[in-house]
Amino acid sequence: MRTKLNRRSVLRAGALSILIVGVTGIGLFGCTPSGSRATAVYLLVDTSGTYTKELAKAQGIVNYLLGTLNSGDSLGVARIDSGSFTEKNIINKVTFDSRPSFANDQKRAFKRAIDEYVASVTKGSDHTDITGGVLQATQYLNETGAKKKYILIFSDLEEDLKEGQIRDFPLELMGTQVIAVNVTKLRTDNIDPRDYLNRVEQWKKRVIDGGGEWRVVNDLDNLDKLLSG
Repeated sequence: MRTKLNRRSVLRAGALSILIVGVTGIGLFGCTPSGSRATAVYLLVDTSGTYTKELAKAQGIVNYLLGTLNSGDSLGVARIDSGSFTEKNIINKVTFDSRPSFANDQKRAFKRAIDEYVASVTKGSDHTDITGGVLQATQYLNETGAKKKYILIFSDLEEDLKEGQIRDFPLELMGTQVIAVNVTKLRTDNIDPRDYLNRVEQWKKRVIDGGGEWRVVNDLDNLDKLLSG
């Protein structure tokens, strides 16, 4: 009787060990890759007309993002101008290193690049290709493999395209939060405020129809809520 009980105990202990090893194996080898836990942000900066006067606010947003994003997260900043779906529009982009000291060096270099760009802007662009910028942002965010994806549009949302440009098509924004930031009012909005509301509503519809989420953040004193969604 004791022999049978001992054998049963050994078998149970062996089965339990296999179960523990199996669970541990799942924890070690089946864990979520770091990239899928990361956050990726792409900031589109309007450089048309008088909006260049707002660039200091854009610098503030970049500084906030540099202080908030962590190792493994990605950040890209690009300007919106006459034709925004090109690499030349990207001011800077980076995925922060897992080593804190390297990541800090990357952040300092990123800040310098943005500061130098803002200092170099002397006049606004003639046109505003917001859709092209969103396409570029979507491509970048998808390539990072990040779990949380944000497109920040620093603009008055008035799209002014060059003759011949085609931008009237659906956007694919599944899993992406699109946040309109500092949506300033145009002079014509003072005449008819509905123009402002219509611009915001049209972009909201395009984003939601494309599977994305939409928000407007105009209070830049509360940037801590920018990536809270």
